[in-house]
Amino acid sequence: MRQIHPSAWLLVILSAALQILIFPLPGLYLLSWFALAPLLVALLRTRTVGDLEIDDALKLRPASPAQAFLLSYVCGILWYMGTCYWIYDTMHQYGGISPPLALLILFLFSLYLGLYHGLFGLLIGLLTARGRENSFQTWRALAAAPFVWVAVELARTRVTGFPWNLLGIAQVDNAALSRISQWTGVYGISFEIAVVNVAVAAAFLVPRKKRGPLLVAALASAAALQAGRLMEPPTSMGDHAALLVQENIAVGENWTRPLFERTLGELSSLSEKKPTESGEVSAGQNKTNLIVWPESPAPFFASDPLFRNAISEMARHTDAWVVTGAIGTNPAMHGGQASQMFNSAVLVSPSGEWTSRYDKVHLVPFGEYLPFPRLFSFAGGLTKEVGEFTPGESRIPLDAGNSRLGIFICYESIFPDDVRRFANQGAQVFVNISNDGWYGDSGAYAQHLNQTRMRAIENNRWILSATNTGVTASIDPWGRLAARIPRKVRATLLAPYALTSVTRFYTRHGDWFAFLCAIISVGAFLLRFTFRKKAETSS
Repeated sequence: MRQIHPSAWLLVILSAALQILIFPLPGLYLLSWFALAPLLVALLRTRTVGDLEIDDALKLRPASPAQAFLLSYVCGILWYMGTCYWIYDTMHQYGGISPPLALLILFLFSLYLGLYHGLFGLLIGLLTARGRENSFQTWRALAAAPFVWVAVELARTRVTGFPWNLLGIAQVDNAALSRISQWTGVYGISFEIAVVNVAVAAAFLVPRKKRGPLLVAALASAAALQAGRLMEPPTSMGDHAALLVQENIAVGENWTRPLFERTLGELSSLSEKKPTESGEVSAGQNKTNLIVWPESPAPFFASDPLFRNAISEMARHTDAWVVTGAIGTNPAMHGGQASQMFNSAVLVSPSGEWTSRYDKVHLVPFGEYLPFPRLFSFAGGLTKEVGEFTPGESRIPLDAGNSRLGIFICYESIFPDDVRRFANQGAQVFVNISNDGWYGDSGAYAQHLNQTRMRAIENNRWILSATNTGVTASIDPWGRLAARIPRKVRATLLAPYALTSVTRFYTRHGDWFAFLCAIISVGAFLLRFTFRKKAETSS
């Protein structure tokens, strides 16, 4: 009888825990070099065959495809439960869903996205030989693992559209290593991390007398790559200044017309005053030429004359371009079609003219639209808080005088290929407006910030990140926070930035590396089954 050895389950739990710890909070990024190794060992030393002593680990066989899927699937479920725990609070606090049902939604969410970890395990299981010990197929599976991991990350991005916390994000503060992303995107960093994890796992798959040198080499590789975090990047000076407004408006506020008018007046006055916090800006650039208001939970409709007049008047008083989050609308068309609502960013000129608008393309399920409304009608309360939006269709940068702004809204910053398209079409600086108030005090806001920072590195662009409750910051092309203000305060930030039209390889060519990994993975499977078929024919 062949069954999963208890040590394999312990390794799966260990791997899930390590994968949770490498993302903020608590952000033990060093562990990323070892987080996948226990899972790999579990997949390749899984099955017991007959009587087996517990300490005779080298006689354990690789998992069957079904066992490999199950082990990795459990790992994925635990990982999503541990890193995306904030979904519970969002569903309960803002969706009006009872605690048991909110917990069930988190669990179902983890069951769904955990399938990608399961897919990784299944593919590794298919690459290993059946019942053969220390076989060539086992080592081939190890060699293929980094390519398979990146291919699965690409699927997570392109198929279900939730590439939250891709493995490479754990090294966003590694100035030396993260520059790889300008060629490969974040996927190249994921690949590097997976390669080191494979080396660590391999050290535990060889006889003890050979383990020492291989483990030392793996640890030395991890130390050398991790040392990139000690590198101090060159100083990035901004020669422009923007005023970022952190509104600090409570999500789910009970809006009345007097409260709306008072809030709008306070924010307008705040935008016309000297900022309370500032970053370093080159001499002569203390005058702001751009004001950015975040994605807001306030009912700021682009069609509301009161809101339009207030923003136009502020633009004229400050003689600055203004970007503000708003609810865009398209009027009802003839033929009975209802009017459409968009989660938008509008651009207003210094003369007060409303010149252009960006409509969010990637909407958040259960937050900005309700997929399968009949099936998920119980979650309608969450969607009601922000509306049932229509996705936009264009990622063309907006012209603000002598600069072109690549504007993306909140959740869109986690999509590498989507953001790089703005730069590829001429965006000279990125503007990210967000409302991270939905996350409360969980680690989600920090996870979101790190993913936004990676977009700056990949495309060699400054990012002006204006959020409702924080973190509001100016991010330089190295992914550093050049200036920021504390969370959960109403304040403004004088944010330095610079314009650039230079495009990097990743900006021009997109996810080529991830697709190459997918092609290599397919090739590995074709070779695997071709050789197997020949072996069966010859026997």
